[in-house]
This record gives sequence, structure tokens and C-alpha cells, in this order.
Amino acid sequence: MATDTPPAAPPSLEGRSLKRRVGLIGLLWASEGSIIGSGWLFGARNALEVAGPAALISWSVATVIIVILALVHAELGGMFPVAGGTARFPHYAFGGATGATFGWFSWLQAASVAPVEVTAMITYSQSWSTEAGWSWAHFTLNFTKTNGTLTGSGLAAAIILMAIFVGINFLGIRWMANVNNVATWWKVGIPLLAIFVLAAISFHTSNLSANGGFLTAGWKNVLVAIPGTGIVFSLLGFEQAIQLAGESENPKKHLPRATILSILIGAAIYILVQLVFILALKPAAIAGGWSSTATTSFTQYGAPVAGVATAAGATWLATILFIDAVISPGGTALIYATSTSRISYGLARNGYVPDGLSKTNKQGAPWLGLLVAFIAGCIFFLPFPSWQSLVDLITSASVFMYAAAPLAFGAFRARLPDQERPYKLPFGNVISPIAFILANLIILWSGWDTIYKLFISVAIGYIVLGGNRLLGLNPIKPELHLRSAAWVPLYFIGMLLITWQSKTFDLSNGVYNDAGWGTPKSPALSFGVDMALVAVLSLIVYYWAMYSALPKETIEAMIDEVVVVEEEAV
Repeated sequence: MATDTPPAAPPSLEGRSLKRRVGLIGLLWASEGSIIGSGWLFGARNALEVAGPAALISWSVATVIIVILALVHAELGGMFPVAGGTARFPHYAFGGATGATFGWFSWLQAASVAPVEVTAMITYSQSWSTEAGWSWAHFTLNFTKTNGTLTGSGLAAAIILMAIFVGINFLGIRWMANVNNVATWWKVGIPLLAIFVLAAISFHTSNLSANGGFLTAGWKNVLVAIPGTGIVFSLLGFEQAIQLAGESENPKKHLPRATILSILIGAAIYILVQLVFILALKPAAIAGGWSSTATTSFTQYGAPVAGVATAAGATWLATILFIDAVISPGGTALIYATSTSRISYGLARNGYVPDGLSKTNKQGAPWLGLLVAFIAGCIFFLPFPSWQSLVDLITSASVFMYAAAPLAFGAFRARLPDQERPYKLPFGNVISPIAFILANLIILWSGWDTIYKLFISVAIGYIVLGGNRLLGLNPIKPELHLRSAAWVPLYFIGMLLITWQSKTFDLSNGVYNDAGWGTPKSPALSFGVDMALVAVLSLIVYYWAMYSALPKETIEAMIDEVVVVEEEAV
């Protein structure tokens, strides 16, 4: 196999270096603060509507998948502790074309989370008036239209909140980490308080078998609820420690621990919240079924967990939850504003976006990347149908980002067997292709209506990345390594075709139908067959990618010119 030409050396780190000031707790809470966000406020209700009590299975299956992906990321993060790591691992393994593609997924996912959390803050704050009865909060009802999109005043409030979160980041990583640490202690403590209190005062075990039994909604609903109701979205965020690797005091030791611990803690909280939410509901609230529109149904709660607490007589807990409805999403928005700028920093260091995005201020914050994160966040505030529709897009972008990690993992295991690995995943060569299959199944379950929109955004990304190269906005000109990226078109086209011919799931009525633009009237792939095809495609793509990965010499040259330089500069 021929050795590719090593990439041009990146510019000096003068004025571009980050500050290594974040310890283990800071990294752990960066990931945990991203995991515990608006998902815990809405996820339990949304999953219950679709999957019934078997939503517990949905959460458990999602947890297994995300934990496997987190374990893969833990090994990669320890090997290469650089800022914006998830956007850079594919670059080192497969070169410029692949790195640019999956780097765009990473940035798109991060840039869109902060605005969706701000939207959740605004949406949930309306329950202060409608459910908590706080007369002074009546003004919040003017923030959204009847279809859930922001009004002029709601947009103004959202922009102000985004400016606050980005502004805190301008003060430097230590300021951001301190603020996030305080917020995350609250964000972890309040769900635990709700779990214990609701379990103690309202416990109806008969709810688990009500309305036709535990699995009344069927396995289709159980699986599609994973991406379609915010479950995967809720569990996203373990990678934030890896995005901050360039600012970790001891990255090789702390990154794997923070990554793994964060998802275990977050998943345990979410599963317990779902369980107590089901058990705490009054029988009258589920008498009409799990998707009832009756005024007595739990589906009418604008603030689901707080509504259950109120119905159970714990109004003091409901008050705390109404307050938490702003703090939890706000903390997540803060850390994603941070990670968005670190991903753009990493993309700039690899040559994909303008070099200015790698410049830092005196506090070590990538100031231009933060400004771009703010502008992008404001663009995402433009009329989207709902919180859920934006969540679907983020979920798919995130899973594509995660899907690149098992590929890079396998390539590094094959090409760099002697590379130092502070954490080495047992049976990694077996787990990595399984992780790739599982990530692609989540993409399939997201449905055609979400996936085709995501690929439109990919086309926009290629325009942005191509424009940077053509206009010479970055002195680094990464080699595209098209031979090592030959599997990417098969991967994307295959996933598009299978998802297009798979029966689309419509959450509005709980059945499979032909909903969605461009969907065939009679999809050819039934439930199960589509998953089998995704598994076959995933294995073909995985082993093709392993065969075509960059040679050892080229990978080592990239590591020496970027990873080592950034480690030595701090």
C-alpha cells in the first residue's frame, strides 16, 4: 500500500493555545451537565405515550447502545487528548474527505443543542403561569405561537439567553467549568430528589400492566421510541469531556473515567425517572390509554414531572421542578456553547474551516468560534415546528458523529497496535463493529423524514467546507485521501435507500404509515428486514473502511504534527 503524502504542518499555536485547567470533576460534570438537560423534563412522558410501560425497555436498550459507544470513545479520548476530539478522530484514521464529513456532523450536532435547550427553557417556563399559577409569569405565554414556534418576544428572549451562555464562555474555561459544576450538582440532585419523593408518596404498581399490559404498544414502538421521543437525545453528551481534552489537567487519566462515569450516572437517573413517572401517575390519568387526549390524561401536562408531583400532592416539589425547568436546560446550553467552539477550533486546526476559528483570547477561549456558535444558535431559532422536530435532527446528526468513532477505533487498533492506550477496551475488535451496527440502527429508527433533512444539511456542509478550501481561508490544506474515503458514498446512499424503503413511523398516531416527503406509497422493507439490511450494510462498510484506512506512517505524521504539538504547547 502506497504511503500518502504527509499533511502540511499547522500554523504556530501562538495565540491559539488552550489552557489545561480542568480536573476530573470538571470533565465529569461537563459530560453529566450535557446529559441531564431538557430530556429529563420531557422524555419520560413522550416515551410513555409511544411505548407504554415498555418505555423502560426503550431506555434500557438505548443505554446499552450509548454505553458501548461511550466505551469506544473512552479509548480514543485517552489516546489522542485534543480539543474537539470527536471531529478529529476520523481525520487521523481516514484523511481529509472523511474527516471533513464527520467533522461537520460533530459541529452541526453541537451547534444545534444549545438553541434547543434554550427553546426548552422558554417552553417550560410557560408552565409557571398555566400550571404553577404564578401570576407574575403570565408574560411567558407570549413567547410562543400555537404551533410551538417562537414569537418576536420569544425570539428576543432566546437570543438574550444564548448571549449569556456564550458570554460566560468568553471568561475562560475555568469560569465556565466553575459555573457548570454548580449547575450540574443541582441538575443531578433535583432528579434524584424527585425520584425518592415520588416513589415514597405515589406508588401504583398496577400501572405497569394497565391498558393491555406491559408491552401493549409492541416491539416496533419500543424501538422507534428510542430516537423518536427524545430518549437518545437525553443520553447524548458523554463526549463533552473528550471535546475539552485540550483543557484537561491530566487527559490520559481523566478522560476515560469521566466519559464512562457520566453515561452510567445519567442513564441510571433517566431509567429511574421513567419508572417513578409511570408508578406515580394516578389511575385516572391513564384510564383512557397511554396516548389519551382526555383532559384528565397525563399527556396534558405541559410540565410532565411537575404535573405528576402536583397531582400526588407534593406541590413543594413541583415548585422546585418548575425552577429546575430553567436551570437544567440552561446548564446544558452552557456546556454545548463551549463544545461548539472547541469543535470549530479542532476543525480549524485540521484545515477544514477558516484559521481564525482557532484563535483564542487571553483567557484561552476560542473567541471567534464562540461568536459563530452564537450566530448559528440564533439561526436555529427560526421557525421549527416543535422542540421534538429539532431533537430528531440533533439525534441523527449525533449518531452519525458517534458512528465514526467505531470506524476510527478499528483503524487505530489495526494500524497503531502499539500506541499508548491509557484505557483499552476489552474485546475491542469485536465490540467496535457491533457499536457501528447499533449506531446505524438508531439512524434507521429515526425515519426517512428526519434523515433526508439531515443529508440536506450535509450538502450545505460540503459547500461551507469546500468554500474554505477554494478561498484559501486556512493555510492548512489537508489531503483529501479519496481512496480512504471510498466507502463513505456507499454508507450514505445505502442508509438513505434502506430508510426510504422502510415503513416510516408516525408518532402522531402510533402506527407505521407513509408519512414524510418522498416516501413510497408501499415501502418494500418490513420491520425486521430493514434492520437486517442495515446490519449487513454496516459490516460491509466497516470492513471496507478498515481495509482502506490510512497507512501507519501517514497517521503517525498527522499525530506528530497536530496532537503532539497541542500537547506540548500547554
